[in-house]
Amino acid sequence: METRDSDFNVLLATDSYKVTHYKQYPPNTSKVYSYFECREKKTDPTKTRKVKYDKTVFYGLQYILHKYLKGKVITPERIQEAREVYREHFQDDVFNEKGWNYILEKYDGHLPIEIKAVPEGSVIPRGNVLFTVESTDPECYWLTNWVETILVQSWYPITVATNSREQKKILAKHLMETSGTLEGLEYKLHDFGYRGVSSQETAGIGASAHLVNFKGTDTVAGIGVVKKYYGTKDPVPGFSVPAAEHSTITAWGKDHEKDAFEHIVKQFPSVPVSIVSDSYDIYNACEKIWGEDLRELVEKRSADAPLLVRPDSGNPLHTVLKVLEILGKKFPPVENSKGYKVLPPYIRVIQGDGVDINTLQEIVEGMKEHKWSIENISFGSGGALLQKLTRDLLNCSFKCSYVVTNGLGVNVFKDPVADPNKRSKKGRLSLHLTPGRLCDPRGGEG
Repeated sequence: METRDSDFNVLLATDSYKVTHYKQYPPNTSKVYSYFECREKKTDPTKTRKVKYDKTVFYGLQYILHKYLKGKVITPERIQEAREVYREHFQDDVFNEKGWNYILEKYDGHLPIEIKAVPEGSVIPRGNVLFTVESTDPECYWLTNWVETILVQSWYPITVATNSREQKKILAKHLMETSGTLEGLEYKLHDFGYRGVSSQETAGIGASAHLVNFKGTDTVAGIGVVKKYYGTKDPVPGFSVPAAEHSTITAWGKDHEKDAFEHIVKQFPSVPVSIVSDSYDIYNACEKIWGEDLRELVEKRSADAPLLVRPDSGNPLHTVLKVLEILGKKFPPVENSKGYKVLPPYIRVIQGDGVDINTLQEIVEGMKEHKWSIENISFGSGGALLQKLTRDLLNCSFKCSYVVTNGLGVNVFKDPVADPNKRSKKGRLSLHLTPGRLCDPRGGEG
């Protein structure tokens, strides 16, 4: 399970100022206890927001623990490296070399900390404790908040999973209202985000977080993260289909777009195939090429291997509605039990341009208004799914709530007068399930 890079050094994986904090706690401190939450932000009731994010999906801590903190993470070489780096960085000998050597000698380089967390995949109301961290050796009181930096990076998979879940809720609502079933929901939002993220590791973490909610992904890195760090009941945690990109269309030349479409469709007769159709004119492609020139070829496909027509430009809502209108004239839809139009099962639409949680909601609402069932469409989302997110979206925060000094336990907290939203919890914390809901954390019981 442990597959950290050999050159990773946990002694260098912290904010610079934390290197000096062992000197700043009260004398005779023997324990520091901290917690992580997604703060419940009080907002102006007169202001409305389409998505409130009132609950979070807890996911990603296990990856961090196994990849970076579990096992023998302290070695003489890493202590030496950190001592040299921090001597140059601070222009002073502030590094706690004695403390790290103590961990190396007494614990063979394993970190003396205890972490308690809610089960991964849990959906927890904002404002509740998600995990706690405490030092287990009085000599290592300072270690609790040393690891804050790397542990708080769990904000990213938590936020991706939460944002993905909110989109699933939108899709589920409108799919049920326009079809009476949730069939195919897990494939309605496909991860297109690989190229839009900042690193290979980001791709793996973010894509795996999306797979908590959906099964469709083109970000292959996420599959490895799920298999390696989480395991899965299914042999494959994420799926994809053959799909064209602009290069495989434009390489044929503008005058041979039909030939490109025909060639690609014939290559994949027994599985769904997605064809980007707006390299030149999406509306002509739908009306003339798909609707006339290749109509018989399209009609020969099955519900298990439909053609997925993919627009890739323009206003997402307007484009989707116009594409559906054109395809509906060429491939007459039927009316389902809810009174909404459904294209023949051998043809569908996938919208993968400009899709975020807001445009997705606008599109499904617009489709419903125009009497189109959500059965007709799936979505792809890239940067908005994996990259256009920050720690502030869910107010992810790590704070000290309890210390032991001179043998006495003390509940501590912050309460800045300028921002009541930043008031932190105090004491040892635990999360309790009461009938029907998770209640607020209780101090003194963690």
